[in-house]
Amino acid sequence: MKRNFKRFWKLGREEFNTQYFDITTDGDLMLKEGNYQYNLYKLAKQYGTSLEVMFPFIVENRLRQLTDFFNAYIKLNDYKGKFYYHYPMKVNQHKQFVLSVVSEGANLETSSANELWIVKRLWEQGRFNSKIRVLCNGPKTERYIKLIDELNREGLMITPIAEHHDELTAFRKNKCEIGLRVNLNVKVKSHWDKKFNYFGLPEEEVLKLPKVPNLGIISYHVSSQIEKLDGLTDPVKRLFMIYAKLRQRNPKLDTIDIGGGGAVPYVKKPIYTAKAAVHQIIKTCKQMSLKYNVKEPNIICEWGRYIVAPAQVTLFKVLTEKPIENGSNRKWYIVDGSFINDLPDTWTIHQQWHVMPANNMTSRKNQRTWLAGSSCDSDDKYTAQGTYILLPKLQEESDQYVAVCDTGAYQDSLGARHCMLSSPTKIIAHNGEIKVSTKRQSPEELGKLFGW
Repeated sequence: MKRNFKRFWKLGREEFNTQYFDITTDGDLMLKEGNYQYNLYKLAKQYGTSLEVMFPFIVENRLRQLTDFFNAYIKLNDYKGKFYYHYPMKVNQHKQFVLSVVSEGANLETSSANELWIVKRLWEQGRFNSKIRVLCNGPKTERYIKLIDELNREGLMITPIAEHHDELTAFRKNKCEIGLRVNLNVKVKSHWDKKFNYFGLPEEEVLKLPKVPNLGIISYHVSSQIEKLDGLTDPVKRLFMIYAKLRQRNPKLDTIDIGGGGAVPYVKKPIYTAKAAVHQIIKTCKQMSLKYNVKEPNIICEWGRYIVAPAQVTLFKVLTEKPIENGSNRKWYIVDGSFINDLPDTWTIHQQWHVMPANNMTSRKNQRTWLAGSSCDSDDKYTAQGTYILLPKLQEESDQYVAVCDTGAYQDSLGARHCMLSSPTKIIAHNGEIKVSTKRQSPEELGKLFGW
């Protein structure tokens, strides 16, 4: 019977990022770290909700696996370039996640002076050695440029990526390696596809550039959450044409950065595997190197969402239910958190999530629901794009808790204080132990943020 419910909620399946989940004998949602196990329902009862539970071991496992895939297919294809993973800190700047990726050999990528300040702090604390490389993307403010120069002088490997002509001019004076971002003339199918992009130099301008001193990397970032494999390989093919031409004038150029884009199965819908994606990427790089008769470049990948999204679960308690007035068989379940604050992608880009009960998972009496947050905003809701979220029917003798999976990417950094609601409590589950990282803010603490 337990196995049937496990299958019903799509647990224990790698294609849904639920390979670590199981159900306890009491019907509670459980997450396993080796022989350690965490009862998410009991954690919600103990620490209160809304609650974010971080699992650093998942970050470490996914990065280790991704690196192994790249290195294996590099060897199988007799590919001469090397693979380097760079973690884009904008995805989640939490200390535990950053230290976890670094512990598994990750390099870093920053998007602002403030993120580079975190790198500086880790560097000064002796947290990593000078072999780590940091790519600096995003608009280069005066403070950002000064910090890049400072860390370069101190011996850290900093590679600023020029986004436009002014930055290219500014970094020509430096002796450090520099990179160049190309705005590729390629469109791919993804949830975040943009018609216009102001990052990077257009292809035609890049091809007209004279020799760029110390140019070592050319990069692109076409989109996030890329839905099809050809959305990952078509940009690679396009970039190789530019790489081959730039190498004629820039012999130090030896690395391509394929950016982010690795997708996460947020909505219980299988997508391509990381193994299949890496296979196609390396195969394409090998073919393009032969086609253009160029040195096989090193490959940088920045799949941030893929690495950290599955490493966090957000838990809510259902406060009450309300009928939906139009006669629908659905009901509103109102939870003790805010989707606008706690899961802002729900509101801003209509993100769908893998949602399941955190307790009563063996109940045969389930209800089609829509979820509403605790703010007074009519947009503070999650309706699964107008379909429904299946959850157990509420019982008087039992509180109902809800788990939202794959919330480790972007939600914390984009969260706000709408209706002056506190952010969730955040706990870290690692090596069988629980550590409170961030406590829920009191009214007095929140008030201070607004000058009270």
